[in-house]
Amino acid sequence: MPGGRLTDEDRRDIASGLTGGLGYAEIARRLGRPTSTVSREVTRNGGPRDYRADRAHRATRRRAIRRRTAVPHDVPDVVGADGRDPAAVLAFADEFAALMVQTGLPRMAARVLASLVTTDSGALTVAELVGRLRVSPASVSKAVGYLEGLDLVRRERDGRRRERYFIDDDVWLRTWLTSARTNAMLADVSRRGVEVLDAATPAGARLDQMRRFFAQLSDDMSGVATTTGDVVTVLAALVRAVTPDAVDQLAAAVDWPAERVAEALKNAEQLLRDRP
Repeated sequence: MPGGRLTDEDRRDIASGLTGGLGYAEIARRLGRPTSTVSREVTRNGGPRDYRADRAHRATRRRAIRRRTAVPHDVPDVVGADGRDPAAVLAFADEFAALMVQTGLPRMAARVLASLVTTDSGALTVAELVGRLRVSPASVSKAVGYLEGLDLVRRERDGRRRERYFIDDDVWLRTWLTSARTNAMLADVSRRGVEVLDAATPAGARLDQMRRFFAQLSDDMSGVATTTGDVVTVLAALVRAVTPDAVDQLAAAVDWPAERVAEALKNAEQLLRDRP
């Protein structure tokens, strides 16, 4: 059935399809499964070239065993009074990581990012990541360094001088801004190429088309980012303007306890302070 687990036969069909040069979508259609199920299965089991049905099945069984034994000790903040299923949360983390790998993120960096995204606190220490992912501290450190380079993760030392890695709520806005800047640079270098090669030549025309595409994309993304930036600026002004008396008024307006409003304002101020 479409929502069930992959069987040995399914994995053999996937391996056969890959050998035959079929794409994920066609394999998924033949199995009656979502394309994402097939792509996730292949990505986390060696990729299209190295996928083997028997090896994938053994790896899946090992992951299932690790999850059952790890949940009580390694994922304390995933299991809460809200009744969330730890296995479902971990399965989603795997799915999220697999998607990040497809976008070009190294596998270990994707797994670290997925762990942070699916943690309520949005922060984990090296020891906690090692316990969750069953990898070495060096692997975690390398992955975190890569994510820091992309401005997706930041690190701080807590009161016990342990490093904790954080993912901020505005991380996707920063990623969007970085993408907009990258598109602007691509448009600029394409423009210089047109000047060198001449737009009347096939190569120059190709670069001119590239220039127009990335220039438009950069303008569109920057427009959204500017609107978001204006909202953030107004929010910053409002946060700074709130007085102790205004906290009570705001609490009454949203029907929250005053303590909750104060904590939300404190978090908003910290978030704004940490913005680049």
